[in-house]
Amino acid sequence: MNVCAFLPTHVIKLCYFCKLMAEYTTTIATLTAPLWQRVGGELTAESMAMLSADQITLLAYSILRDELLEGGFVQLIHNGYGPFIFLNPFAKVLRLWGLKDLGKWLYDARALYEQTRARLERPIETDEDFMALYEQYPEWDDFDDYFVEAEPQITAQVCQAYINATSHG
Repeated sequence: MNVCAFLPTHVIKLCYFCKLMAEYTTTIATLTAPLWQRVGGELTAESMAMLSADQITLLAYSILRDELLEGGFVQLIHNGYGPFIFLNPFAKVLRLWGLKDLGKWLYDARALYEQTRARLERPIETDEDFMALYEQYPEWDDFDDYFVEAEPQITAQVCQAYINATSHG
């Protein structure tokens, strides 16, 4: 019996979206797990020396993805990942992988990062103060919304591009 035949169209689309997210979450986790293990679960200047540029880029995407799905760019920047994502050649490598739209989107986000980073990177005393940052910086909403809506496709593209970049055959 096909249960989906009895569901409204919007529920079927949501189920498909959730299935895609689960599939790509598994794929990104499968690709990144050995890398995280190699660096002891933490990216530092020393541990990054053990990885190739492609491996660092995949881990950077994984961090970006996790932070954006959990709390958006405000959280990513407040948690100290802004310099790693925006001030390193992450977007450039994505473009070299053929992900030109994603690279451009990150370059556009970098312009906003440069405008908002001073305040978002400051220490916050309370959860209320942190939550207020979302109200103070609504300009990040469009970037967050775009990513959340396109995440399954973006993650699939990043995983495939990484596999292509690191295949030697």
